[in-house]
Order: sequence, then structure tokens, then C-alpha cells
Amino acid sequence: MVLYILSVHVGPAEATFLPLSTESRWITNGYGKRVKLACINWPSHLEPVLAEGLDKQLAYSISARVRLMGFNCVRFTWPLELPLNETLGNLTVKQSFQRLGLKESLAGIEVHNPWIVDLPLMTAYEEMLAVMERKGLMVILDNHVTTPGWCCGLNDGNGFFGDEYFDPKMWIKGLMKMARMAQKFPNVIGMSLRNELRGPKSNVDDWYKHMEQGAEAVHSENPNVLVILSGMSFDKDFSFLHNRPVNISFSNKLVFELHWYSFSNGNAWKTGDSNKLCGQITASMMDSAGFLAKEKGYPIFVSEFGVDMAGKNVGDNKFLSCFMAAAAEQDWDYAVWALPGSYYFRQGTKDMDESYGLMNHNWTAVRNITTLKRINALRLPFRGPGWNRTIQHKVIFHPLTGLCVEKRPVKGPLRLMPCQMSQMWTYTANKTLEITGTHYVLGSSGKAEKMVPLTVSLPHQKATQWDMVSDSKLHLATKAEDGSELCLDVDRYGLVITNKCKCMDGGDPNCDPASQWFKLVNSTMV
Repeated sequence: MVLYILSVHVGPAEATFLPLSTESRWITNGYGKRVKLACINWPSHLEPVLAEGLDKQLAYSISARVRLMGFNCVRFTWPLELPLNETLGNLTVKQSFQRLGLKESLAGIEVHNPWIVDLPLMTAYEEMLAVMERKGLMVILDNHVTTPGWCCGLNDGNGFFGDEYFDPKMWIKGLMKMARMAQKFPNVIGMSLRNELRGPKSNVDDWYKHMEQGAEAVHSENPNVLVILSGMSFDKDFSFLHNRPVNISFSNKLVFELHWYSFSNGNAWKTGDSNKLCGQITASMMDSAGFLAKEKGYPIFVSEFGVDMAGKNVGDNKFLSCFMAAAAEQDWDYAVWALPGSYYFRQGTKDMDESYGLMNHNWTAVRNITTLKRINALRLPFRGPGWNRTIQHKVIFHPLTGLCVEKRPVKGPLRLMPCQMSQMWTYTANKTLEITGTHYVLGSSGKAEKMVPLTVSLPHQKATQWDMVSDSKLHLATKAEDGSELCLDVDRYGLVITNKCKCMDGGDPNCDPASQWFKLVNSTMV
């Protein structure tokens, strides 16, 4: 018999009763209602082996800010040596920082979190779980590396079973110890078995052998937690599961994790055509990993994605709009990389800045509030068990802003609004966009830079047709008066207009089509 022993608030007027399970491709609570994981990565696997940022702010303040930023869970990383190497695990926080010469960071911890300074590293890790529990945060324990340090390199000895620092037997032992420890913390809802499998020793047979053993070991020690499996090639590839399923003895606990960054495809996003790249890369990602939800009925947890928060990385900016379209359409659970604005010690550098960090360097404020708001558009479910508040319909999602097309009152202009306020749309077999349950359809003036009207669809009239065009399949296009194509677009005031379709020929890699990208997303929310 399973006891539901903790209530964690994860959204407006919603409560999650733990532990969590899976129902087909969804993660659900004790009442069978979908819980969407909206997580942030909080590293604790680098050389000091302490949750980052405790030299800058109170642990409780950081955890509270995570909630205020809209996240309901933390992916909390750990090195395998923490539970296995007693010499390391028994070092106090003070000793750990002293051995690395981190005097300034230690002084900051003594100011902001003096209670943790004399705790052994293993105890300090557990105390941070308690801090997050008190702040209502769910936690996923992620075995990031073996030896404490930055991850990940192709030949760093941490990549695959049998590597220099990756003994499968010791890994199983470490997973079991952490799973037992996690029984004390009901907010620990999942365990990610190993981060970013990679390297020259990678092979499918060993993946099945050891991942199945790891899954069974974790479940035997702690049957409450979700068991999260990573793929190969830096958590990008599960294609081998198309025809050969995982063989485990338990059910309703298995989740697969995916990582997706702009640099997952080299420099393609920096120099390539956005429409072609988005179409091709999304299709490839669906074939290598997305099929697990769509065809096999398993939840997908995008446990790492992120961008340079300065907003000046061209490749990241182009990538994020594409990612947002896919993540909204597939309604994936996710974890942003990363929380830290800085690290105590990373790759030989003290107090190193994290440009992908949501916090600024001193952890006093959000680094890029616009990007955070955009990502938060993914926080609430579009659909899933227990979220069937209305009939299934479409929302017209705008990946560049994270907003949706809204039309209230009917005589007012079409504009972008938060998706929970979105209009319900139906995309008909005749390629018209109709406000569900009415005769109003999305029209067109037939001219560029004009607001998009709603018109009444009558049996004897031909309504405006909208096609999903371009290689990205993210442009909604109709015909102009001269027969050319006009695309939905957004002006600087957030009003929806038609404009000449841009970046359609793929000849200019610097052309940015993102303002004209829209995704028709299935939803049962209003």
C-alpha cells in the first residue's frame, strides 16, 4: 500500500500528492492527475561538493526564489564519490573549501549560511534537501559524474560504463545508497541514473544491461521515486528503443530524459537557415527521442536545455524559438540549465560566471527576466490526465514570446496574451482557423502590415485558408490580394498582423523568422 505523505503546491490552487507515478506518457500524482515538472538545475557536483550559491545568499532565500521564479522542482546533482568515498563524504564544508583554497567563498558561506560550515559534505547535501522540502520544492537526484568536477567531455573517463572513473558495480552501489537516503525526504520524487552517457565505449548492449540493473536497484531501495533513464550521445539518442524495449520488473515509474541545446548540433544554429534547421533538427529529435512519448507512451523529461542569458548569442536565440515550439507542442516536462549565476570553482577558475545561469553573478536578481517569462509559458500543462477542463482544441502559440493569440472581445484586435487566457481555436479540414463553437474564423485583409480581422463564416462564402508553410512548418500563411503569400506576424505592441512572409527562400542565414513563427498546440485548458 502506497501512502501519500506530502502535499507540495505546484501551481495556482493545485496540490501534488506524492509519490508520483506515470500514466502512459504523463507523470501523475496520487489522485491520477498530471503533474508537470517545471524544474531548474541546481549543481552540487563540482569540486567543493556543495550546492552552488551559498556564499552569496541564504539557502532558504535561494530556494524561495526558485519557487517565485515559477519552478516547482529542482534537479539536484551529485557526484558518485559523495556516498561512496567516506573520506570525501566526511569532510566538512569548511575543510572542502580550504583544501581547494576557496577562502573568499568560504568566508561568504560563513556569513550567509554559517549553520552548514561544519557539517560533513554528505550531511550538507541532505540538509539542502530538507531546505527545499520546507520551501515546497520537489527534487530529482541526478548522478552527474563520478569524481567531483565539471561535466562533460567526450573522453573524460566519466562517460560510459567501464570508463576509467565509471565502474558499473560501484555506480549501482552508489545509486542504492542515495535511494535509501532519499526515503527520508518525501519531496525527492525521482532519481536520474546518470548524466549524459557518451564516449568511445558507448554501445547498446551495455546500455540495456547496466541501465536495467540500475533501474531495478533504485526501485528495490526506494519504490516511491520515478526512475529516470538517460540516452546515449550526451542524452540525445534513444533510437535503439524503437524495436527493443527496456526490460524491467516494475511499472508506472519509468521516465526518459533528453538534453537539447543549440550546441547539440555544433555550430549549425549560428550559421544556418532557421527554418530549415528547425524543421530538420526537430524531426531528427522526434525520431531519436520524441517517439518515446508519442509512440511508446513514456514520459519525456527534458532535463537540460538553456541559452546564454545575455541574449546576444545568435545561435542560442534562434534555437530557443524552435525549442519552445517543440516543447509546447509535445508538452514535455523540463529542467532549465541552470540556476547558478556563478560557481565557487569551475575548471580551475574561482568565482566563475555562468552565462547560462538564471541568477546574476551575485545571486541577487534574475539575469534575464524576459527569457524567464518566456520559458515560464511552458510551466502549466496544455493537457493530460485531470486537466480536461474543456474539449480538446488548439491554441495558437507564439514561441518567440511564449504567448498565445487571444480575441476578446470579438470586436477587438487580435493580440498576444498568456496562454492560460487563450482563445479556443479549431483548425478545420478546410484549413480555416475557427473560434471553437462559433462561426467566427481568422480572416485576412489581403494586405501587409494590417491587423488580422475575424470574419463570420457562412455556408455560401469561402473562408480565409491558412496553411502551415516553410521548412519549419511554423509559418501560418494565406494569400494576399496579388496572389503572394502573407504570414501571421506580431507588431511591437503585441498585436497580430499579416506581413510578407520572411526567410522563406533560405538564402540568408541572418534572416530571423521568429516573429512569424506560430505553433498550433493541442490543449484541453482554458
